[in-house]
Amino acid sequence: MKALFIPLKTEFYEAFADGSKTEELRLYGKRWNENTCTEGREVVLSKGYGKHFRLKGKIWRFKKQHGSLFGSIYKDDIKKVYGTLDVEIACISINQLAEQAL
Repeated sequence: MKALFIPLKTEFYEAFADGSKTEELRLYGKRWNENTCTEGREVVLSKGYGKHFRLKGKIWRFKKQHGSLFGSIYKDDIKKVYGTLDVEIACISINQLAEQAL
């Protein structure tokens, strides 16, 4: 299976790069679900859509969770992005991060 491409804002890319972030939250649906985010699947984290800042890693866990069931920090982020907590969220846990060679 081809690596899953995940473009990120600079702040989130840098958090993955320095190890302070290990999970990516996306709106659950056609693109982000248990079929596309299978455990063991390789991922490419990209700072935006450019080709120069990329990390490769693997999905080690996936879960679907209602927005209202997250902790307060994630709840604030979910509400900021989607305007409500009444959404299903794909929580993608990523490890084995390393810089991707160009």
